Amino acid sequence: METKNIFIVGSNGIPAKYGGFETFVENLTAKKIDKNIKYHVSCLAKDNNEFEYNNARCFNIKVPDIGAAKAEYYDLATLEKVIKYIKENKIENATVYILGTGVGLFIKRYKKKLHKLGAKLYVNPDGLEWKRKKWNFILRKFFKICEKKMAKHADLLICDSSSIEKYIKEEYKKYNPKTKFISYGSNLKIIENEENNSKLKQWYEKNEISKENYYLIVGRFVPENNYETMIKEFIKSKTQKDLVIITNVEENKFYENLKQETKFEKDKRIKFVGTVYDQELLSLIRKNAYAYIHGHEVGGTNPSLLEALSTTNINLLYDIGFNKEVAKQSAKYWNKEENNLSSLINDLENITEEEKQKYGEMAKLRIKEEYNWEKIVSEYETTFQN
Repeated sequence: METKNIFIVGSNGIPAKYGGFETFVENLTAKKIDKNIKYHVSCLAKDNNEFEYNNARCFNIKVPDIGAAKAEYYDLATLEKVIKYIKENKIENATVYILGTGVGLFIKRYKKKLHKLGAKLYVNPDGLEWKRKKWNFILRKFFKICEKKMAKHADLLICDSSSIEKYIKEEYKKYNPKTKFISYGSNLKIIENEENNSKLKQWYEKNEISKENYYLIVGRFVPENNYETMIKEFIKSKTQKDLVIITNVEENKFYENLKQETKFEKDKRIKFVGTVYDQELLSLIRKNAYAYIHGHEVGGTNPSLLEALSTTNINLLYDIGFNKEVAKQSAKYWNKEENNLSSLINDLENITEEEKQKYGEMAKLRIKEEYNWEKIVSEYETTFQN
């Protein structure tokens, strides 16, 4: 059987340091089953070197520091390099898989070039980037146009959420887009050893936190993750436990507005503790939380939600299609219009250990059956070969 060459465009590259797309590519390459697939992965770098990692050919793309246009420049430079490589190596029947929609304005031209070389163009539309409140009106308009162009021209759109797939099919019905749902993945493995438990103990001591005596939030520090609602509702609640917030908090305009609207600095229970990049430590922090609160309302299958379901017993999720399709009955749901998160927190003070364990078992079963990386990788490989 001939080798199938798959070019992955749009992640920051591997080895993964952070980010959903990077973690996806890390697992896609590391857990590869089909020996007839060869991955070529672009990596954002300060040079143009090549190297092998997870048996994938990784090629660096040197990108100048040009601010907001850096991501688009990176993707376009990558596509140029991919096309040149396919030509020079006379590769037939390749697939170019673009993660995200940022190069949508130029995709028609690149599709023509790829089709001339016998290559297919696949796109992951990500999670409705144009809805993110961090972007100004012009950028949101730009991302919406890019999404539209990708939906129109891609040979296949691979959506990591069935809600995203449904949206694409309805929003761009006139283009009759070809779509496929393949979720994001997660691992159930938690490494508990003396070293990691010691790290956890030190982290608790440093932040004045104790085991199973805190609610946890993990996520990017952006408005669409509903920090304001979660903090306000927690302040209203009667719990004596802490609210531990792991995020890349920056003292910017959003931070100052949040401070003004919530007065969180007056509540000793609320603790912004910065970021935790040690994944094994983060898993233990999640595992030993009393409950996890998830406020994401933009995006598809969110990696931090999958990680929460695979580790934390009780998960309180924002009531939106993306989250409900993932957790189903294994979590509890809150709605900012109804201001009912504080009531859920109060009710949890009386939950039995047996009930907590039951929710935890249901959540882990969801990950095991639907979101394990082996299943996801197998579905991708079948798609690429077909």
